[in-house]
Amino acid sequence: MNDAIISVKDIKKRYGEHIVLDGLSFNVERGSIFALLGENGAGKTTMVRILATLIKADSGSTKIGGYDTESAALSVKKLISLTGQYAAVDGLLTGEENLQMIGRLNHLDNRTVKKRTTELLEQFDLSGAAKKRVATYSGGMRRRLDIAISLFANPEVIFLDEPTTGLDPRSRKNMWDLIRKLANRGVTIFLTTQYLEEADQLADKIAVMNNGKIIETGTSEQLKSIIGKEKLELTFHDQASFDEASKIIAGQLNERERIISVETEGSMENLRLLLNILHENQIESVAMHFRKPTLDDVFLEITGKSTKGVSTND
Repeated sequence: MNDAIISVKDIKKRYGEHIVLDGLSFNVERGSIFALLGENGAGKTTMVRILATLIKADSGSTKIGGYDTESAALSVKKLISLTGQYAAVDGLLTGEENLQMIGRLNHLDNRTVKKRTTELLEQFDLSGAAKKRVATYSGGMRRRLDIAISLFANPEVIFLDEPTTGLDPRSRKNMWDLIRKLANRGVTIFLTTQYLEEADQLADKIAVMNNGKIIETGTSEQLKSIIGKEKLELTFHDQASFDEASKIIAGQLNERERIISVETEGSMENLRLLLNILHENQIESVAMHFRKPTLDDVFLEITGKSTKGVSTND
């Protein structure tokens, strides 16, 4: 039987009349990567703040390592670390000084602080920039330093709240590699993200949030099996063609990229039928291709939304 290090049961939270969390329940297995996936404002950060003992839920219970996050908050804090959406590092200090400061705040002796600082700088490929002020670091370097700081005390669970927000594609992929390495070392990763590809690439288990609720939970492949069928993607050159096609073809709409995705069995007959419909209405697509179901399809299917709210690319 798997060991659940995080347990969440019927968590509810509201601010005034606005319900932020509406009965969330899930478990996170020890040593796994768990992704809480949803749009901005879905309630992901609120859930993380409750688990990190920063705020209290209105009702329900949360446990980490068997400790209740409210009644045993001090015990929970010894097990966890939190990295927020934006790097919380001191730009006036060097990378080395930032890490040493955290070591002293953890009341570690000078020898341990020096040893751990060197280890983390090497692990996060920051040794060459150790003596440089953090204000001169790139966004990706600042993010790596932020996570290095959060690991100083060797936490069992690390919360990464949208860790790749604002990073360029290369830095984002580097961050993904880093997260995988942490999980391989046995650290439990609780990841919140609005990037569908990020959850697909990293997570052992994904919980999809919408309007304060978890609407589906499972592995990436389990979620994709909800869709099951291949998609034919039709791309249109201009907005007028896209709008006209969306009136006569039943499919999922990607308004940003002017793509209509239609369920199909992948047969030439299906393709011929769709092309005939477009031709009869004097509409042409500039590109088309078949593809397997993605998490994008899952999100659209279970939320009934367009792709405008959740990011699907780098």
